[in-house]
Amino acid sequence: MQNQGSFGDSFENMKEGAAQIGGAVADAASAVASSVGSAASDAKTAVANTAAKVAKKAAKARKQAARTVRTVVAKAKSAVAKKPAAKKAAKKAAKKAAKKAKSAKRAVKKAARKASRKAASKKRAVKRSAKKAVRKVKRAAKKGARKAARKGARRRK
Repeated sequence: MQNQGSFGDSFENMKEGAAQIGGAVADAASAVASSVGSAASDAKTAVANTAAKVAKKAAKARKQAARTVRTVVAKAKSAVAKKPAAKKAAKKAAKKAAKKAKSAKRAVKKAARKASRKAASKKRAVKRSAKKAVRKVKRAAKKGARKAARKGARRRK
C-alpha cells in the first residue's frame, strides 16, 4: 500500500511540473505575439512615412515643372510680341518646356512605383517574421510537452 501512495505523490508532482511548463510556454507565446504585433505596427508606420515623403517629392516636382513651363511660355510670348520672326524660337521654347514637363512627370511616376514596391516588400517581411514566430512557439510548446511526459515517465520508474 505504501508504494501506491508514493506513486500518487510522484504523479501529483509530475502534474504540477507539467502545469508549470505549460504556463512558461504560454508566457513565451504571449511575449512573442506581442513583439510580432509591435514589429508589424512599426513596419506599417515606416511604410506610411515613406509614402508621405514620396507624395511630397512628387508634388514638389510637379510644381517645379509647372513653374518652368510658365516661365518658358512667358519668354516665348514676350519674344513673339517683340519680333514676328521669333515665332520659331517660341515654338522651340514651348517644345523644350513640354519635354521638361514630360521628364518630370516620368520621375514622379517612377518615385511612386518605387515607394509602392518598398511598402509591399516590408509587408511581406512582417508576415514572414510573424509566421516564423508562430512556428517557433508551436515547436517550443510541443517540445515542452514531450519533455514533461518523459520526465513523468522517468519518475514513475
